[in-house]
Amino acid sequence: MNRLEELARLLGAQHVLTGDDAAPYLVDWRGRYSGNAFGVVKPGSTQELAAVVKWCVANQVPMVPQGGNTGLCGGATPDTSGEALLVSMARMNAVRQIDTDNDTMVVEAGCILQQVQQAAQDAGRLFPLSLAAEGSCTIGGNLATNAGGTQVLRYGNARDLVLGLEVVTADGEIWDGLRGLRKDNTGYDLRNLYIGSEGTLGFITAASLKLYPLPVAQCTALLALESIHNAVAVLSVARKGFAAALTGFELIAANCLQGVVRCFPEQRLPFEGASAGAPWFALLELSDSESEAHARERFEAVVGDCLEQGLIIDAVIAENVAQSQALWHLRESIPLAEKAFGKSVKHDVSVPVSNIAEFVETTNAILQVNFPGVEHVIFGHLGDGNLHYNVAPGTAFTEEALLERQSDIHALVHDRVHAYHGSISAEHGVGQLKRDYLPRYKSDVEMSLMRRIKAALDPAGLMNPGKLL
Repeated sequence: MNRLEELARLLGAQHVLTGDDAAPYLVDWRGRYSGNAFGVVKPGSTQELAAVVKWCVANQVPMVPQGGNTGLCGGATPDTSGEALLVSMARMNAVRQIDTDNDTMVVEAGCILQQVQQAAQDAGRLFPLSLAAEGSCTIGGNLATNAGGTQVLRYGNARDLVLGLEVVTADGEIWDGLRGLRKDNTGYDLRNLYIGSEGTLGFITAASLKLYPLPVAQCTALLALESIHNAVAVLSVARKGFAAALTGFELIAANCLQGVVRCFPEQRLPFEGASAGAPWFALLELSDSESEAHARERFEAVVGDCLEQGLIIDAVIAENVAQSQALWHLRESIPLAEKAFGKSVKHDVSVPVSNIAEFVETTNAILQVNFPGVEHVIFGHLGDGNLHYNVAPGTAFTEEALLERQSDIHALVHDRVHAYHGSISAEHGVGQLKRDYLPRYKSDVEMSLMRRIKAALDPAGLMNPGKLL
């Protein structure tokens, strides 16, 4: 009996894919990484996955976990050797439990994020993790990379939304840590070892997630700004005026929105005249637990204060849910527009908010000296200091010529991030893309501790090899 037949006996032949059926799983969403695997398996339960892992350990077969395959750093794509088994979590997609008294829900790793959001809403609750790929990314992938998204400012990253995990370890044991407790000081925090580990320590199979009350009202505005310095000042005013009710604050360069409008003509920028030509925009959102009138009053007071101080050129406040969704749709369409216009050199970085304006100005200037004519495509979550700082070919480079220099561009940008006490990965993970950069920016002690954790939990080195470390 060959390997595929043995796996088919464990899972059923229809859940073991090869050839053309396996091909879509072997290329990442951006088309940057492509690999090979001798098969793709789709276990339907934690027990089936544990059996697959034990088989892999017995046969010394590397395993590559994959959720929705929407990652941006090649973390879910196998290498080209063809030795690995790709494990898709797509069939493990049940919402196991919703407890509105405890404000928790237990979901399996293969649940699409949008499915989790909807299940919570149907129960009269909010699960606040929200990002552009929510219609196709999975909760397991979100946790594996400690995803961020647009509401980190109020609710935190994915890690902050998890109370417990179920994990199949690297040797095929099942750890049931799905306790929905907000206080549990009984030892090392195993949960947080697995969250953000990108599948290099084990398989997250289910999670106990925090739920929140649905907001009574939300207010959204798109602001036209003269500079990032002004955006930071507006953020400070909004923090003071809204406190914990401040849900989102997104910074967007003008060329990002122009790209969306060119790519998707049905969308439009809701400004005219000089305001439409502003170099920067910000998307501001407040969630209120009292009433629509209370939310509107607070919102208009803060926006009006910023206008009086000259921090804002102009503002468009959404009058209803449809207009609010249209404003968010502009923001969330930026990655799709970027992809449509071709490849660029991408960076997902975080810098202290107080340093962001200077970081962008100086890094832009240094890039133009070294790579004259490139285009700076910058957007992200200003409220938590996370920028998607991307470099496009612009006028002086072909796509191919720019990508030939991507290592140099990465090094320049990452060095600038490090100089401003930032991180080279804010919410997309490390994967293959940033693996070799980590030793440049982490201390020897940090790298040693990470390698020791990896060796302790995955001594055979079979879990997602070549990623993160």
